Amino acid sequence: QVQLVESGGGLVQAGDSLRLSCAKSGTIFSNYLMGWFRQAPGKEREFIAAISWSGGSTYYADSVKGRFTISRDNAKNTVYLQMNSLKPEDTAVYYCAINQYGTSWYDLGEYRYWGQGTQVTVSS
Repeated sequence: QVQLVESGGGLVQAGDSLRLSCAKSGTIFSNYLMGWFRQAPGKEREFIAAISWSGGSTYYADSVKGRFTISRDNAKNTVYLQMNSLKPEDTAVYYCAINQYGTSWYDLGEYRYWGQGTQVTVSS
């Protein structure tokens, strides 16, 4: 059984940085993509960033490009999201997820496994 557990969220001020982590347990027999998504109150869950199995390819939403960096350590079964220059509009619950077959970078429906989320709140 595959499980994802996010950590690292919290309350910060605008301009601060946070690093989220997502640890995977269980086995997946494919070179899977890992992604980060977020959901703000009253809004739909949206794609933030994704990374290929090797880490050599990444993809970002325009809203976070240049501020957020996704990375992964397969030896530790962990994906990270470094968030810099945080803004109040980044406030949301952040989720990590796995696309087992690498079919899409950003389509939520293609991601099969999801964590429980971690809250990020950015005050102005």
